[in-house]
Amino acid sequence: MLCLRLRPSLSHLQSLRLLGTSASRTRPSLLSATLAFDDPSAFRVKSFGELLRAMAVFQFCSFPVLVNNCGKLMSIARTLLGRRGFSLLLRPTVYAQFVAGENESEISESMEKMSVLGLRPMLAVPIEEDLGESTGEKRYDDNMETMLECVRMSHSNAWSRDPMMQLKITALLSPELCVKLTALNAQQLYDLNLVVRAMDGEPISFPGLDDSEAAHFLCGLHRLNKIAEASVNKVRVLVDAEYTYMNPALSLVTMAMMKKFNKDGAWIWNTYQCYLKESRSLLLEALSLAKNEGFSLGVKLVRGAYMDKERKLAEKEGRADPIHQSWEDTNDSYNGSLGVMLEVISQKPDNRIIVATHNEESVRRAAQRMEELGIDRDGGSVCFGQLLGMCDHVSLTLAKEGYAVYKSVPYGSVEDTLPYLVRRAQENRTVLQGIRKERDLLRQEFRRRLRRGS
Repeated sequence: MLCLRLRPSLSHLQSLRLLGTSASRTRPSLLSATLAFDDPSAFRVKSFGELLRAMAVFQFCSFPVLVNNCGKLMSIARTLLGRRGFSLLLRPTVYAQFVAGENESEISESMEKMSVLGLRPMLAVPIEEDLGESTGEKRYDDNMETMLECVRMSHSNAWSRDPMMQLKITALLSPELCVKLTALNAQQLYDLNLVVRAMDGEPISFPGLDDSEAAHFLCGLHRLNKIAEASVNKVRVLVDAEYTYMNPALSLVTMAMMKKFNKDGAWIWNTYQCYLKESRSLLLEALSLAKNEGFSLGVKLVRGAYMDKERKLAEKEGRADPIHQSWEDTNDSYNGSLGVMLEVISQKPDNRIIVATHNEESVRRAAQRMEELGIDRDGGSVCFGQLLGMCDHVSLTLAKEGYAVYKSVPYGSVEDTLPYLVRRAQENRTVLQGIRKERDLLRQEFRRRLRRGS
């Protein structure tokens, strides 16, 4: 019986932990010193208007009171201006900074610009649900069609080789069921083979679910299977992590997809949030499971974006805080997991990782360790990722040095992407408040152009 939380042998865990420790103690190399992300010339590729827009948006994001209340402020603006007026206000500002466009023509224009700069798009449909937001099977089927269209766009356009896209399982499966599956899996581990058989169309009976829940789970698995079948050997699908009260269910489904579709390469990836205290053990379990079952592991390594809600919920429910107590602890967690994955990839390059971070020190550490382990900068096993419209000085510098760099690229209408923009602003406000360096570099480039013009 193959279960999700299969415990690796003690010796295997210890060896992997030692690999992460040795990676974090490595002496800096000359290469890492060349990755100095403080050159304003990285922004010379931006138009004058793009410079002005970025400086204005980042200035707005530097005020915590505005970021914390941006949802309310945007709601008031939409009421006062109306839908059309609100769209006219948002489109050339925040929307244009962080969203690629609404239709394929607009998206293609943005992606072609990105491709010229050596950056690769990772398309992201900004659809997700939380508890109380479930909308029924038809809505989930519509979301599946949107995801299939994302697969088509990612594959059929010549924006970049090795295309990627992001997917949220709660766009295809209700959060309520994910929460129940998480609770059931904590009592008795679900067999991954059972989930794979359900994806293949077998009428499986799942322990602990009533008839309607089981039927919805089967429908959700069929939707995910259809997307995976459409993307395998074409587009790598990166499944996002969400909240801790549903993540075990998301990982259950994602690992089942990996077991089925990752036999000949990492086409389905899972996300590991390093601000969680359990992140390292979850990553080690996934590595052991992939090794034992003979499939490739794809890892999207992030720090995390739901800190405030997780802490408030834990306090409300009287549980221990699942988040590391300090920023330094989170950094250690991220860098340690990064070291483990790079060591594994150096031995088995079929496993893959995207170093998804805006943290310059982690980026330098990854580049340094890649050089020491002989991992190709653009070999496919290791790539880097940042959000569209943010951290361009890091993305452009990495691309210039020959690394594979992806930008997470949401798309859709102003109305469709508004909840995404509000959530991203609030969940990433720690990052947004730390963009002072990028804002200063933008200003340096702006002043250089003014001097050149005069």
